[in-house]
Amino acid sequence: MPVPRAFATSLRAYTTAAARPQLAYSVPRNTRGSMPVFTDIRNAGTRHLTLIRNIEGNANALAQDLASSLHPPGSPEAQRMRVQVLHSRHVVLSGGLWKNQVVRWLVDRGF
Repeated sequence: MPVPRAFATSLRAYTTAAARPQLAYSVPRNTRGSMPVFTDIRNAGTRHLTLIRNIEGNANALAQDLASSLHPPGSPEAQRMRVQVLHSRHVVLSGGLWKNQVVRWLVDRGF
């Protein structure tokens, strides 16, 4: 027997919230269920940015967690990546296009 859609949605939200450790930040999904992670290429393709928007809570804590655990320490990607917090609601990663890695990192943490 299929589970009603409203019940399945509320059940999924309950189980992921219960399984997620208490963090100082939250990255809510948009109304379509997507993660608010975007890429931007500037300066004629020489500057690559990855943006995480609409962070609730401590964006600085998210920036520190990303900088320390997105790439292995000492790797070329970790040395190239720069993390910046904008307006205490957005995080910008410069130095590469890491949208897929950031989305996977967030999903692994229960967002």
